[in-house]
Order: sequence, then C-alpha cells, then structure tokens
Amino acid sequence: MTASASHDTHVLLAAFAEELGRCGIAAACTSPGSRCAPLVRALTAEPALTCYSHLDERCAGFFALGHARATGTPVAVTCTSGTAAAELAPAVIEAWEGCVPLIVLTADRPPELRDTGAGQAIDQLKLYGTAVKWFFEVGDHPATAERVRWMRTLACRAFAAASAWPPGPVHLNFPLREPLVPTGPVAERAPGRPDGRPWLRLPAAPVWPGAAADHAERLEHASRPLLVAGDLGARGSEAWASAAGALARVAERTGAPLLADPLSGARRGTAAIAHYDLLLRCEEFAAAHVPDVVLRLGDLPTSKPLRRWLADLPGVEQLAVVPGRGWPDPDGVLDAAVAADVGAGIVEAMAELVGDDPSRPPPATEWLESWRAADRNAAAALGEVLESELSEPGVARLLAEHLPAGSTLWVASSMPIRDVEAFWPPTDRPVRMLANRGANGIDGTVSSAFGAAAASRGPVVALVGDVALAHDLGGLLAATRLSLSLIVVAINNDGGGIFEFLPVAGQEAFYEQHVATPHGLDFAGAAELYRLHFERPTDLDALARSLDDALARRSSTLIEVRTGRHENRELHARCEAAVCQALAPPRG
Repeated sequence: MTASASHDTHVLLAAFAEELGRCGIAAACTSPGSRCAPLVRALTAEPALTCYSHLDERCAGFFALGHARATGTPVAVTCTSGTAAAELAPAVIEAWEGCVPLIVLTADRPPELRDTGAGQAIDQLKLYGTAVKWFFEVGDHPATAERVRWMRTLACRAFAAASAWPPGPVHLNFPLREPLVPTGPVAERAPGRPDGRPWLRLPAAPVWPGAAADHAERLEHASRPLLVAGDLGARGSEAWASAAGALARVAERTGAPLLADPLSGARRGTAAIAHYDLLLRCEEFAAAHVPDVVLRLGDLPTSKPLRRWLADLPGVEQLAVVPGRGWPDPDGVLDAAVAADVGAGIVEAMAELVGDDPSRPPPATEWLESWRAADRNAAAALGEVLESELSEPGVARLLAEHLPAGSTLWVASSMPIRDVEAFWPPTDRPVRMLANRGANGIDGTVSSAFGAAAASRGPVVALVGDVALAHDLGGLLAATRLSLSLIVVAINNDGGGIFEFLPVAGQEAFYEQHVATPHGLDFAGAAELYRLHFERPTDLDALARSLDDALARRSSTLIEVRTGRHENRELHARCEAAVCQALAPPRG
C-alpha cells in the first residue's frame, strides 16, 4: 500500500467516524493492536466521541454493551484482527439476544493475506453468524468525493441498522493494508451536510396506537385483569422512566394487579405486587387467583413459578406486546401479540385511554385488593424470617432501602437477579435496574456495569456473585484507567450458589468440584490489585454503613458479603414456607 493510499484510508475513516458522531453516537471503545490503528486513530480524533480504552477485547465489548443498554444509543467498539475479534463474540451475542444496539468495527488483514499462513489472519467474514442484524465487508478505495460520500452513508446505515426496532448489533469488517500509520499530513476530508446533520436520515421506531386501544379496552372490560411486565428494553433513562411510570398508572386505573420484574422499572404504585414469585409457589393462592385476561409487556420475568403459572392458566386470554426479535411464549399460550417497541409510546397511549387523570380515584376492586393483601402478608412474613440476618435475600432488600433516587443497579444473572425479583419491594423512588438477560450469561458483568456507569449521572451499583466477579475480574481495571466510579457488592458463597437449588446438587460425586466449583478466593486481594476501596461487613447494619459510605465517597468500592451456599438454600425454603403459612386461611 502506498503512502498516498494510506492517506486515503485515513481520510475515509475520518469521514466515517465523523458521521457516527453526527448520527448521535457519543461513545466508542478501543483495545490495543496494530491492524486496528487506523480505526482507533479515526475514532479518537473525532470530537463528538468519548473513547474508552481497554486492555482486552472482551471487557471492551461488554463495557460498550453496558453503555448502550443504559442509553439506548449505539456504541462503537473496535478491535484488531484475529482472535481479538472473536473475543467480542459473547458481547455481540448478548446484544443480539437482548436487543442492544452495538456497532462492531473489526480490523482485518487484506484478502490476499487470508488463508496464506499470515499472522493474526483468521476468517472474519460473518464471524458472528446470525447474531448480527447486518454484516458488511468494507473495501479499500481511493478517497474520491464519491467514496467519501459512500463512507458517510455507510456510517448512517450502520447506525440506522443498529438502532431500528428491534435494535441489535451490526458488524463492519475493515481489511486494512500497511502502512497503517500515515507518513505525513492527512488531507482534509470532504465536508458533511451543513449544520451538523447526518448524511442520511432514516425513520425512527413507530408508535402503535391501534394496539394501545385494543389492549386498553380489554383491560377495562375485564373483571379480573392482570398485567405482567418484564424488561422493557434498552433505552435512555427518560424514556425508560416514562414507560415504567405509565405502566404503573395503567394498572392503577384498570384495577389490574401489576406483576412487574424490577428490570421493568414498573414495580411502583398502588397496584404493584412485589412478592409474586413466592405467592405463586403457594398452590391454594395460585389456584384462587386465576385472571380472565393477562396482558404481558416486555420480556417474560425471570420467575420460574410465574412462568409456570402463566403456562397452566386454563382458557385464559393472554395478550402480549413483544419487545424484540425474540418470541416470549415458550409454552405457546398467547392468544394475540403485537410486535412493538414498548418505549415508542404504546404504554403512554394506553395510560391516556384508560383515563390518566390523577384527580380521578382508581377503581376499588376486590380482585386487586386480594393480591395486595397477600403481598402485605408475604412482606410481613419475610420480615420475620430475614430480620437483621446478613443473607443474600437481605442484601437485595437492603439495596432497595438504601439506593438513592436516580441511581442504577446492575444485577448479575444467576442468583442475584432472582433474589432481586423475589425480595425487592415496591418503591416510588426511581432506581433504574439493568442486567444482561438476553443470553442470561454471567460473563462481562463487571465491564457492563462500568459501561453503564460511564453513561449514568447518578451512582451505579453492581450486585454480582463471586463466580461472575471472578469471570470478569479484569473489568475492575476500568475504575482507575477510565476514572469511573462503581460500587460492586459481591456475594461470596464460595461457588455457584444457584446450583444448590437444582436436582444435581449433592446427587453426584462430581457435583461439589465440577458444578458448585468452590474457589476459596479472598476478594480483598482483588481490591488491592485494582486499587479499589474494600469493605467486608459482617451484619446488615455494617453493610448499610459500607454502602452509605461508598455512595458518599463516589469512588470505586468493592463490598464483599460472605454467605453460605447450603444455608442460603435453606433460608429460601424457610421464606417460601413462611409466606405460604401467612396466606393460609385460619383453621377453625
């Protein structure tokens, strides 16, 4: 490649990066490498982009994912050629399954170096298979005016493809030839549209007024309506809060119990039922509370008892607003569904249609009150069981009490997300909750939380298990390298605590070593290595003080909570028994 051709590459990439900024992208993630130097140079030189540097690609991918999930806006992530590109695959798959917009820019060897034994050259064409919305191989061209326009259009198409409902990742592969760094001044790129406009404008997600009217009418005419809300999808905090608040108002105005996964943000208001996971484990309660219509919005909640109960409702009409490309109906019980972006106005339209008037009192229904009374009894029973004991459910309840309004809680998959769903009380204090629940993996949890921290104004707390923390320990480096604040609350029960609830627990000789995987790690060493403040509270009061101190400090802190896997399983069993006993009718 001649020096002039190298200059052409940088002119084209500079135009591409500028156009990403014009489209609305504010963040990009990089990782080290030689082949990706032209891409990194273009991204870091673009004033509209804040670039976050990472040592390894897996952390970079999940950081970008967390940032995009928190904002609902695509984030660009670039890497060098070879297995570096493969390291992005877990984040790409989670972005696909979770409908999170990413723009993946992989550097590659030119075609003549593929399949020839050249170093760091693997087959990167459609590397992520069907887990991306769009793949494109970007050729190398002279920087003519036409080619610069084409590169600007390419950036806009990538942005539109990643953003268009349902959002997700796109992959552009850039074969780059040496010399990779220009040997002299780079010519000015051809200017973009005036006034900072993108080169190409594409329509936003539609609103679905017809579906809103149909669903509102069904709820208003039902005598035993029920609302079920899961994760409403990646979007900015304002749109998230608007949809969640409107959903709570719909429930209040229609007298529908609202079974809201905390990820929805809608576990608020007078119709919110917090402890449905435990209530529906009680057979008599579940049998006595069959609705006549169910409206499901967003993904299905995590709760297995809720999923099983919905699957077994005999002859009950079930409707859904499907939020992404996945089809949240594994049991085939839906009567009707509309594929729509929950954040594009459908919930707000429903709230208006059912009479969103704060001066009008909500309907007083025996149906809703029976759910609310059961929820109050469950909360009281749990309070007696948990008391002041430092436990995994107790940590979830304490976070609900102590996180300030405007904060974000990033929840790891496995036990933390289940404890939050089962024990998080209703609250009108807005605490945004995020998680990687597309593919439900534990990888990249710390890096994703740091990505959300980079995009959030308020404090961000990550609730993680010990295995998830060990899996992404390198993600802690973002605290000092990127000067970011994150409070990590790590539940350390010396292994995979969720497996204690499965049939394999203790049944086979291989279980303890190969499934539970005890590790004996002391995370104080990790905090010292990555220069984080460290706390190890021994009771709930000490945990509350540690959390309050960390929130006031606004620097990265690791709080390790020691629990026992076997004791945690027994505590959950006691909680379930206490709730069912509290719901049982008095014996005469």
